[in-house]
Order: sequence, then structure tokens, then C-alpha cells
Amino acid sequence: MLTHRPVLVMEMPEQLNSVEAQTFMQEFEPLLDSPRPRIVFDCSEVRHVDRAAVAMILHCLEEAMKCDGDLKLAALSAESDAVLELKRVFESFATSDAAVRSFNSVPAVRVLQNAPFCANNFGESGALKKAS
Repeated sequence: MLTHRPVLVMEMPEQLNSVEAQTFMQEFEPLLDSPRPRIVFDCSEVRHVDRAAVAMILHCLEEAMKCDGDLKLAALSAESDAVLELKRVFESFATSDAAVRSFNSVPAVRVLQNAPFCANNFGESGALKKAS
């Protein structure tokens, strides 16, 4: 079954810790309501990742896969041992554009950088823009 659903690129916060992970999960779950979600977590701004955040990201992958979707990571820094754990499980790419292209040229939608994570802005007109 082929789908033409766009790839969502979500920019992750600078500090990804247990408090941020709980908040993020509440905002991530509505994305799973669509069939075959295709999501890229852009980690270019992330400077700190703790174990709780790693568990949260792994949970996001599991949930996307349950919906016959996928989750990929982009722009991971090598500053944390936790990142090494993520690279073993996820497809990771140097840039979010490369991650989007890995979804077989499906059009991308980027969540605005100043949006609080992602889900709060999906119902608003103009909250999403195409990735370059």
C-alpha cells in the first residue's frame, strides 16, 4: 500500500530531559492518529539528552511503528553517550533534509521552530511549512 502523506520534521528542544520528555510525549501522541506517520526528529539544537529522553524517543519509534509508520533522527551531536544508544536503534542522518529524502521523496512538512514542540499548532492554518 502506497501513501502520499507528508513527512513531518519536528525540531527538538535544546534540553531533552525527563521533564521535557513527559511534556513532549503528550504533544507527540496526536501525530499517531494519522495512518503511517512519517516523522523526523531534527536534533540540531539539542545540547543535552538524558536517559529518560532516550526512553521517550524509543517509545515514539515503537508507537510510530505500531501505526505502520517510521521515525528517523537527524543532526545528532556526538556530545552524549545517550546519543550512541539512539544511533544503534534508529536510522540517523546528518541533516533533516537527508532524513526526509530517505522516505522515498515524500513531501516534507516542517514544524515551525518557535512552536512549542509540535502538536499544539497542527490545527492552526499556516502553522506548517514545507521543508526546503
